[in-house]
Amino acid sequence: MLKVSVIIPTLNEQQTIASAIAGATQAGADEIIVVDGGSTDQTTQIAAGNAVVVTSDRSGRAAQQNLGAQNAVGDVLLFLHADCRLSPDSISDLRNRLSSSPETIAGCFRQRIDRPGFRYRSLEAGNLWRARLLKWAYGDQGIFVRTSVFREHNGFPDVCFLEDLMMMKQLRRAGRIVVLDSHIDVSARRWQQRGVLRQTLRNWFIVTLAHMGVSPDRLAKFYPNDR
Repeated sequence: MLKVSVIIPTLNEQQTIASAIAGATQAGADEIIVVDGGSTDQTTQIAAGNAVVVTSDRSGRAAQQNLGAQNAVGDVLLFLHADCRLSPDSISDLRNRLSSSPETIAGCFRQRIDRPGFRYRSLEAGNLWRARLLKWAYGDQGIFVRTSVFREHNGFPDVCFLEDLMMMKQLRRAGRIVVLDSHIDVSARRWQQRGVLRQTLRNWFIVTLAHMGVSPDRLAKFYPNDR
């Protein structure tokens, strides 16, 4: 049976980390690694009882997730944002798909944003079809990848922003990428903080500029780090 290592990058996530770890545990993760980027709250203390805690600097999620991958022993790496929670069947779904489909190298889950309303269901649908058609999975969709493939392609690029998009664009040329039917629960907090329309338009603007060659360092200025 494939072993799955769940890697959770954190920075001041004391309100969410316990739920993220509990969801990964209930889903059947073989290993949970929390990589903390210098929290000043109780994140690491809360995580320590139920996960391996590794400390990193504040150089961003890419560095944190790569460090977690270096410490992982699983056959598959599942990168989980701290404000997301895996469904109980998510890891078994992952194992079944990768075991039965050797050509599949990576993928993500369907999103379920934790607020009611048409605008959130529209976001879920749009993100689902982006991942299915373009193979561009974002971090809040629960990216997973075979460990051997991740290491062969040197993991997340050494950037401070858009590391998930950049890695997925590289991986889609290496093999099959899928969206599983099982879901991941996602906090609506950033859409609530910034507004659904404003956040969506900002995302499109940033991705368009990225495809035009603007560097992630410059684009990060348009996306405040309020993790």
